[in-house]
Amino acid sequence: MPVILIKNIFLQKSEKMGRILAIDYGKKRTGVAVTDPLQMIANGLTTVPSREMIPFLKKYTASEKVDGFVIGIPKTLMNQPSESMRYITPFLVELEKTFPGMPLFKIDERFTTSMAHQAMIDGGMKKKDRQNKEIVDTISATIILQSYLEYKSNNVI
Repeated sequence: MPVILIKNIFLQKSEKMGRILAIDYGKKRTGVAVTDPLQMIANGLTTVPSREMIPFLKKYTASEKVDGFVIGIPKTLMNQPSESMRYITPFLVELEKTFPGMPLFKIDERFTTSMAHQAMIDGGMKKKDRQNKEIVDTISATIILQSYLEYKSNNVI
């Protein structure tokens, strides 16, 4: 088993794997997270005004190799698309049009905001800092990306 793992790491380095970029799309601003080049670790990247996401992604993908996008899809407790899909759907259409052929993975984002708040509390962040919605959006994107990485490792996609 270790031989296979070492072989896979060498293959990944020689193939120059790209990063996976996660998007927590919001009406006003969007949280962005990204993996390391080996696609093992999720890190918060930034928060971008939602209307500037496509130009941001064009610039980012011009400077970094990206192998796919992960986007959080908001659902209700009844597992139905939430009201927020009305502004996420046009973004998805534009994303697929701008980056044809780029893999796009959709992840259920229910509870990511509350999980982000809990992570900030657990990390000892002060109440004033926890009220910064940009930080919450970036952490939410990181949680979405981490969920994708866990799913991928368990299901070998």
